[in-house]
Formats: sequence, structure tokens, C-alpha cells
Amino acid sequence: MLPLPEPASMTQEFDVDLFVIGGGSGGVRAARIASGYGARVQLAEEYRVGGTCVIRGCVPKKLMVYASRFRDEFEDAAGFGWTVPEPRFDWSVMKRRRDAEVLRLEGIYGTNLGKAGVEIVHERAVIENAHTVRLASGRRVRAKVILVAVGAHPVKVPEVPGCELAITSNEVFELESLPERILVVGGGYIAVEFAGVFAALGSKTTLAHRGDRLLRGFDDEIRDALDEAYAKRMDLRLGISVERLERVAGGLGVTLSDCTTLEVDQVLYATGRRPKVEGLGLESVGITLDEAGAIPVDAFSQTCVPSIYAVGDVTDRAALTPIAIREGHAFADTVFGDKSWAVDHDLIPTAVFSTPEIGVVGHNESTARERYGKIDVYRSSFRPMKATLSGRDEKVLMKVIVDCASDRVVGVHILGHDAGEIIQAVGIAVTMGATKADFDRTIAVHPTAGEELVTMRSPVVTKHPEAVG
Repeated sequence: MLPLPEPASMTQEFDVDLFVIGGGSGGVRAARIASGYGARVQLAEEYRVGGTCVIRGCVPKKLMVYASRFRDEFEDAAGFGWTVPEPRFDWSVMKRRRDAEVLRLEGIYGTNLGKAGVEIVHERAVIENAHTVRLASGRRVRAKVILVAVGAHPVKVPEVPGCELAITSNEVFELESLPERILVVGGGYIAVEFAGVFAALGSKTTLAHRGDRLLRGFDDEIRDALDEAYAKRMDLRLGISVERLERVAGGLGVTLSDCTTLEVDQVLYATGRRPKVEGLGLESVGITLDEAGAIPVDAFSQTCVPSIYAVGDVTDRAALTPIAIREGHAFADTVFGDKSWAVDHDLIPTAVFSTPEIGVVGHNESTARERYGKIDVYRSSFRPMKATLSGRDEKVLMKVIVDCASDRVVGVHILGHDAGEIIQAVGIAVTMGATKADFDRTIAVHPTAGEELVTMRSPVVTKHPEAVG
């Protein structure tokens, strides 16, 4: 970390010790912790405090996931002796209650900032120089340290004819009714999650992705299993892109790259997110973006300008809310609390709230093989106990990847019910450096799906025998 320079004039005072641009998870955490150390803090947010996660991301999306999964529960109940009347879903009720919860959480964020002594500025702020930000009102604020935490925004809809007719993962939360027919474009976790939601809520759903499999970067076997599950739940089209959109009498006409056509009521593009850096004034202080369009920082979130830092999605290190929070906390501890530490981005537990759900910590099989050379792979695929009576056609897939040299577990991958909840607990063990022997000597909780993680005894035979111990 570069030392903070002294101001040009030792008598020149700053208006604040820290100015945070962005009121999302990372910026809010940094502001609160820094203020707790006695720093004078201002935080500027031009939209709503809470950021993507609270306002139009993790929280409202997970509530929609919960809503969508009741459909399976109603259907499964019959296998256990329940007689359930034909269920009916009311989008307006869900939307009203979801939006009320988001508003409540937004209020809590603002209240907590106020209690911490952070002054909230409801204006856009841009960087003017290494120690000055300019607000939309024209007012300038001098800050000893500036933290950029503006997050990311959806990738722009590709310039195809009729592209203005599509919406992104921002506007999807504003829909006033459930589309009867929807095309979701993309293959990442956002597209996968929303496609699962709409299909389960009753929309005739098509998921189109230009790649040959969903969820690039995830373990290949998990990807294959999700592709198989989604092909049963919706119209899954891989290796396909959109060529044209147009209004037709029945809704929207879509021409795909294989020359087929669709008629839908809504087209949702969820093809990724990019750092929201436009118009921030970074060029005025000599900060050049990297190839991903993100702000380059060191391990301590410091840019090439010693007084300017950046955390969260705007740095494109790991676009996850808990990472932004942790980076914000580490920044505040390091710069204002005299407790220097950096976030470890190596073994990150995460979940994809698809249906079936995915939970992951550590490396996928191919990455582990490249990094460690000789690995053992333990795999279990089975029908969950609940499905034996419900009759649902589903399976659970679990993989444990072990570095042969150290016996350390370096990757765990789960597809199935509550995978996200399971992986949070497993993530503790993997982060602590648990070995396969530690897993083996752990008593199983029976009957559960999770017990498979501690009862797999023999590695699978792979097509890379030289890499298996």
C-alpha cells in the first residue's frame, strides 16, 4: 500500500477524512467502520442507499426465487398424502410485498449510517482531483481519502434491430405483471436465476445462450447437470443468439441466429455486468481502467493515486456482495483503524439460486488440476430422499476435490436443494484448510443430503489418470 501524501499546505484542512462515492454494500460498510474509528465521513449516493444487492439484486431476486419454489412444493405434497387445491399465483401481491421489504431495508441502511455519524449526500459525485469531489449541485468537498464504491450495471443490450424493446436485470423488478411468455438471454448466474424464477412462476420460458453450456467458469459436471435440469423446466437453447426484435400483433417477435423465430411478451437480457465507471472523473487523476473496464487496485484496494481507493464490483475482482462488504471493512481497518489486512479472494463460497440450486467453494476440477497437478476427485450423484415419495425427476450432485500432495480439500461443488446453505458451512472448513481426512472423520448427519460430503470414500476414475493419486 502506498503512503498517503501530505496535503500541499500543512495548514490546509480537509472538509472530511473520507468521502465515499456509492451507497452500496461495500461503500456503506467502509463508511460505518471508518466513522467508528473517529473519521469524518460523507457518503454520496445518487439513487437509493443499499446498492444493487438491496435495491435490485440479491435481496429482491432471492424473494422472487422463494416465491417460484412454492410451485414445486405444491406439486410434491401430493406424494406425501396432501390434497392441495389448484394454486394460483398473484404477481401483484408478490411485487407489492417484495418492494415494501426493499424499502424497509433501504431505511435501515440509511438509519445505520446516521447512527454511525456518516453524513449522506443524495447527489451524484465525481472526482475532480486527488482530494476533491464535485457534487451535482456544484459544491466541492475536500477529502483526505476518496473511496469509489459505485458497483456495476448491466451490460448494454447488443445493437441488434429492435434492441430497445428488451429490458435488463434492472428493469425486470419494475414489471407490473408476470409475462405469459418470456425470452431470457444469457448464460451467467443472473440469467439462470431469472429463467428459473419465471419458468416456475408459470411463464412459458425460453433461455437462450450463445455458449455451449450455462455458467461459464463453474465445474463442468455441475454445468452439465444444470443444463439437463433446465432442459426439463424450460425451452433451453444453447449456441444461439438474438438477431432481431420487433413488435408484432401478439407481443414481440424474435429472430434467432439459427433462423428460428419466437413470439414472446418480454425479452430480458442478462448477459453480465460491467463496472459503473462512466463519468466518474477517473481520467482527471490519471487512473486508467483495465481490460475489463474496472479500476485497478492493489491488495489493499488502493489505486495508483495514493489518496483514492476502490472496492466492490467496480474493481471486478469478485462481483459478490460479501466480497464488497469485506473489502470495504478491510479498507477502513487498514486506512483508519491501524489494522492492516487484505481480503483473500482465493477460496470464495458462493451460490447460484437456480432451481436446482448450486453451491460452490474453491476450485473447479480443471482449475484444480492446472494449479495442483495431482488431484483426487470424489463424486456422488443420487436421487434425494424427498423425491422418492414426491416422484419428482431430480438428482443431487456433489463433488469434493482434493490436492493429493497435502490432502487438503480445495473445491466442493453441490447441485441440489439448499446447496447454498450447505456450502456456507462447508466453506468454513475449506477456508480453514480442512483435509479429506478431516471430512472422513466427521460424523455424518443422517438422513441428509449433506452427509454425502463426509461419506465419499473412493476417488472416481478420471480420463486423466496421471493426475489422480
